[in-house]
Amino acid sequence: MGDVFKALADPTRRTILDELTERNGQTLFEICARLTTNRGLCLSRQAISQHLEVLESAGLVETSREGRYKFHYINTAPLEPIVERWLNKAGKDSGGPVGAGADTRREGPT
Repeated sequence: MGDVFKALADPTRRTILDELTERNGQTLFEICARLTTNRGLCLSRQAISQHLEVLESAGLVETSREGRYKFHYINTAPLEPIVERWLNKAGKDSGGPVGAGADTRREGPT
């Protein structure tokens, strides 16, 4: 799980995942072009390739080769233990609502 948090800690990697969420199965060239066009993020192909390697090591990106092309796909399976650990468990254990609107403060004796 530490690799997943490390991968998600970088805003560029989160942006790459956002792009793959919008259009899954992209080559490095397509990712670079879309990051520049859609996000105004101008990074070298080498820099994006290194970010993709970190995401792949964490299991958040999977690749497949077709001829000379390498396609990148988002994989959300590594996020499931995080959801189970904190989000789903919190809602079941507390018996109360989970979310931004929930008031989790406890009042002490007055």
